Amino acid sequence: MSPRSASVNEELRRRSRERLLQATLELVGERGYDATTLGDIADRARSARGLVSYYFPGKRQLLQSAVHRLMHRTLEEALEREPGTERGNERLARAIDAILGLARDQPVLMRTHMAGILQAEGFVQCPEQQRLAALLRDTVVRHGTLDVDTDYPMLRAVLMGAVFSMLVPGVPMRLAPMRAELFRRYDLEWQWGFPPDDEDDASSDGSPAHGRPADFSRYFEPLSPAVNGERAGQPK
Repeated sequence: MSPRSASVNEELRRRSRERLLQATLELVGERGYDATTLGDIADRARSARGLVSYYFPGKRQLLQSAVHRLMHRTLEEALEREPGTERGNERLARAIDAILGLARDQPVLMRTHMAGILQAEGFVQCPEQQRLAALLRDTVVRHGTLDVDTDYPMLRAVLMGAVFSMLVPGVPMRLAPMRAELFRRYDLEWQWGFPPDDEDDASSDGSPAHGRPADFSRYFEPLSPAVNGERAGQPK
């Protein structure tokens, strides 16, 4: 049996990391953070348990990277959604709607993520977070700014505060008034972005919607055709 090429080994390592991130979103979304172990995540990802500690220092860091991937790809989808636009105001409206929509649709993941940021280890500066930051920073630039180094951290802080307010147990802020406040702050028209309807805004008791089924697979890349082809040629 001929050994795998270096490029194939690298691709397989990358794919193992992808599966771990996806499994983390699925399991924490289904069970919650405390009920999900690193062993559970490795088993769901069909990966060796040692790979988890190889790629991530711990469960908290793994979850933050996974949620940052979810936020980055959700934001990217919103900005690229048809009809496409280069208008700065419309792109900022879409960005706000993307993040608020995650708080509504994935409350367990987003609440756990926010709680993790407040732990002693704080904000994880991982590659996933850096991609999210670059996309938000570009949105601020396109919206128009004289000082992106001030305005980008402010947008990030405002969005984090909005998500926190929507997820406070017992007294959650509804999506529509929170969206209206942010749109007023940035002088955006209500019809821009993806305005919510009453059903999207909240459940019947006024709390955020919970447990919406989610397929996270589109946020994670499959093996490349070349790698699949080389693996297929390997003896079983």
